[in-house]
Amino acid sequence: MSKTQTSTTLSATALALALGTALTLSAAPAAAADDNEKCFGVALKGKNDCAAGPGTSCAGTSKTDYQGSAWKYVPKGSCEKTASPTSPTGYGQLAAFKDKQS
Repeated sequence: MSKTQTSTTLSATALALALGTALTLSAAPAAAADDNEKCFGVALKGKNDCAAGPGTSCAGTSKTDYQGSAWKYVPKGSCEKTASPTSPTGYGQLAAFKDKQS
């Protein structure tokens, strides 16, 4: 086998491994979402998961503790049992909400 063929084989192998890793990692959040639910109003400042509301762009961008437009994944069934001092009910919500005024 020539040096060029060896380099080509190694490059193809590296590409295949990288692609496999990327596909595995992209499937991980979907699997996590099956056992979890988005819970609004329970994340601490800068600790939200992706896709928060106005004033944020993605994970870790919430501006205040318990922001009603920011969500965090929690185990299914636990959201509405988790304390949220900004929520109208005092607990996390399954949809974004306007923070109650103190």
